[in-house]
Amino acid sequence: MHRRSYCSDYEWVNEVMELLLPANRRRSGRITYNSEDRLLDSVNLRLLTELQASPRLPTAELARRIGMSAPAVAERLQRLERAGVIAGYRLDIDPAAVGLPVTAFARIRPMPGSLPKIAELAAETTQVTECYRITGDDCFLIKLHAPAIEQLEAILDRFLAYGNTTTSIVVSTPVPKRPPPLPAPDAAG
Repeated sequence: MHRRSYCSDYEWVNEVMELLLPANRRRSGRITYNSEDRLLDSVNLRLLTELQASPRLPTAELARRIGMSAPAVAERLQRLERAGVIAGYRLDIDPAAVGLPVTAFARIRPMPGSLPKIAELAAETTQVTECYRITGDDCFLIKLHAPAIEQLEAILDRFLAYGNTTTSIVVSTPVPKRPPPLPAPDAAG
């Protein structure tokens, strides 16, 4: 027997998420890879590879490594930023080092009419560091950090007003967060 998901039956208005999370360009659908696009040529792929390894490289050092002038590299970086390929430069903080050793993922299945409320609550809850709209029986997947299980429970209880949660606590991270793989230089042109 095939069960229909509430999420797949409910029409989601994407503008709600865009308004709540305006910096989240990846979900806007503006950028997709096209091998015919010269934006990801071999030089830009080398720039991205260098920045993935060391995001704080000064433009002059990046230019030296690539074999170009600093102004030419700066212009290429600005083009990549404007196109949304480079979505930002982020600081990676270890949550445990700042007093938040409990990391959890929670799937949320909203009650009818609660979809926008869950997105709003996730955006307002500082302990939620990531929120994804997903397919399947659950509509959201959130990543959150807390100082202890008791505080995690209190955070999750706020979401229970709008739907059911299923939580998994992280015990280790065998593959830490990493950037996505870049296309091969020969495929990019």
